[in-house]
Amino acid sequence: MSRIGRMPIAIPAGVTVDIAENNHVTVKGPKGTLDRVLPAEMTIKKEGEEVIVERPNDLKKNKSLHGLTRSLIQNMVTGVAEGYTKTLEINGVGYRAEKSGKKLTLHLGYSHPVEMEDPEGIESKVEGNNIIVSGIDKEKVGQYAANIREKRKPEPYKGKGIKYSTEHVRRLAGKTGKK
Repeated sequence: MSRIGRMPIAIPAGVTVDIAENNHVTVKGPKGTLDRVLPAEMTIKKEGEEVIVERPNDLKKNKSLHGLTRSLIQNMVTGVAEGYTKTLEINGVGYRAEKSGKKLTLHLGYSHPVEMEDPEGIESKVEGNNIIVSGIDKEKVGQYAANIREKRKPEPYKGKGIKYSTEHVRRLAGKTGKK
């Protein structure tokens, strides 16, 4: 049995989980509401203050969907209770970010500033050389942070670019001249 799939999901205080037909799960909490249609093969049950995911048989497809379904529900519960954040660091001379309204403007050494609009339900803040992306949907927060990082990935020689705060950029030595 899946080690992740068989673990029950604890529902914190202030969070409600509704399971409708066709595995349409709606999670409401203090930060907002998330809903998602999960695979129909899985059986999702709410027992007291826990949600339990079960699979019908041990087919390879059902084994993989078991852990996935449980993780998706857990991420929804965590998102509406606490939310998710990703922190990006900007490194490089003249590289900077500005925030005005829902528009994020990045100056990354190109001939033009790069402008990005915050997606629905996602908020970004600029603090010094850091960009903090936050929201309740883990998938959307991660994707928007990846889109920002993609505008100027960190390079290995000088370390210039946008990187995650937890990311380590392997540095390379530059060229050496003839002696």
